[in-house]
Amino acid sequence: MSVKIRLQRHGKKQKPFYWVVAADARSKRDGKYLEKIGTYNPNTNPATIELNLDSAVKWLHNGAQPTDTAKAILSYKGALLKHHLDGGIRKGALTQEQADAKLAAWLEAKAGKVDAKKEGLTKAQAADKAKAFKAEQEVNAKRLAAAAQAEADAIAAATPAVEEVAEVEAEEAPAAEENNETTEA
Repeated sequence: MSVKIRLQRHGKKQKPFYWVVAADARSKRDGKYLEKIGTYNPNTNPATIELNLDSAVKWLHNGAQPTDTAKAILSYKGALLKHHLDGGIRKGALTQEQADAKLAAWLEAKAGKVDAKKEGLTKAQAADKAKAFKAEQEVNAKRLAAAAQAEADAIAAATPAVEEVAEVEAEEAPAAEENNETTEA
């Protein structure tokens, strides 16, 4: 029986979520599996990967062949490196302590890279949010200025009309007095 380490799709439409499983090569993609090794969620940035490192290495020692995507995931989490270092231990090139130290150093460096990416994404999100807030403030200021200008124009338009009415009444009053005088005479 040939064993593959592969992804088993779960989740809903357009929102995939994968299990990393060791399964018989003849079984269906989402069918029967021998052991669940971990999970992979590509919907987050960076992708979330949970992996049981010891179980993955055990399957690699037993001859399981990872698919291309599963191989990338195992490499990302250090399972392939641990498998390689265990081969060196079996051949006598390394001691267990040296292999553990190399793996720990590599995992620490990898964690630093992931944290740096998360920090960069957080800073980029904060910068985008600040930029959007500033643009929104500018739009609000323009809108308030336009509203104030429109109100001032409306007041200015209403004021001359009142003055014109007063001027018209003032002009009509002397004319009415003249008409009164001519009718009296």
